[in-house]
Amino acid sequence: MISDKMRKAVEGGSQIRAMFKAGKEMAAKFGEDNVYDFSLGNPYTPAPKEFADSIRKCLDEYENNSGFLHGYTDNEGYEDVRQAIADNLNSRFGSSYAARNIAMTVGAASGLNAILKTILNPGEEVIVLCPYFTEYRNYIANYDGVLKEVKCDEYILPDMEDLSAKITPKTKAVIVNTPNNPSGVIYADATMKALAKVLNDKQKEYGTDIYLISDEPYRELVYDGAVNPFVPDYYDNTIICYSFSKSLSIPGERMGYLAMSDKVSDIDMMIAAVSVAIRILGPVNAPSLIQRAVAGCLDAKTDVTYYDGNRKLLYDALTSYGFECIKPQGAFYLMVKAPIDEAEFVKKASSEYHILVVGTGSFGAPGYVRIAYCVSRERIERSLPSFKALAESCGLS
Repeated sequence: MISDKMRKAVEGGSQIRAMFKAGKEMAAKFGEDNVYDFSLGNPYTPAPKEFADSIRKCLDEYENNSGFLHGYTDNEGYEDVRQAIADNLNSRFGSSYAARNIAMTVGAASGLNAILKTILNPGEEVIVLCPYFTEYRNYIANYDGVLKEVKCDEYILPDMEDLSAKITPKTKAVIVNTPNNPSGVIYADATMKALAKVLNDKQKEYGTDIYLISDEPYRELVYDGAVNPFVPDYYDNTIICYSFSKSLSIPGERMGYLAMSDKVSDIDMMIAAVSVAIRILGPVNAPSLIQRAVAGCLDAKTDVTYYDGNRKLLYDALTSYGFECIKPQGAFYLMVKAPIDEAEFVKKASSEYHILVVGTGSFGAPGYVRIAYCVSRERIERSLPSFKALAESCGLS
């Protein structure tokens, strides 16, 4: 028999992955051109040329016997790579990271698991801000933590009164994700200042450390001149969890990092514990070649203008059909209010119109669906008549 913990995880499943699988089955049955899959946040744009050039440079240099490229690294990654990332952060944000403050991870998922394993005792609480990435629930459960949800307001921003009420002496961390998955909303300056005030006040009230974990896979994907805040500027006890999956369109390479400034409480022990957590969780080291490859192109990024074009096309079309949409400021998701019951809407869209979207009830924000527009422009254009027919069938105009 499998463990009780894993049985619950299997039963909970992932609606996103389930819809992605269903999309493949439908494509085989009805033809790929007749199925409009918007379920999975898989980057569509190619990795920038600088990334491929950096890989080639690494291979050329190390094949010429200037070092060993494919061996084990330190748990936390190559020191020169970590220093390069620290220097890049410092130049962009005026921070003061050093190599010791950076730990390379196997994507953001590995980073989140490493930091949660480092800080959580069984029964301690982690607060998530609705809507939130569904896998947070599983990551917190991995270490017998307790997830607590903070509701959002009409603008899909966190309710600060609810946040204050949810914090207890058992609260160990709050996870913030901006730009947000699934809404594309950015937690701008006013929001971050209010959030930091609540956390600082509660730290003083309870005499405890509350860590703010900033999950940042979409940091570079912003539109209309919006500014995504650098979270450590607002709150000292911040730990950045970054992924290159979206910024460089390399999700399959599984590369990310944790950044923990010297302002974080008990920082020396934190750094040591994260190093051990990375090892004992199983990933051990982030891939050695890709560590060096990303270090060689830290200022490169994927084609954000392409996603912006998709965003405008889809938002303008759906709102013209009568759908209520949260206009995304970043990431590559559009959150649309379901005009009928959420589950029924998802089912109707899929079965009658071959449109695959994900309900946001599992994200802690029921009544909406998430559309991932990180797809081909052609797919969006082909889907619009079906979206219009779906709107009409729901009584929209």
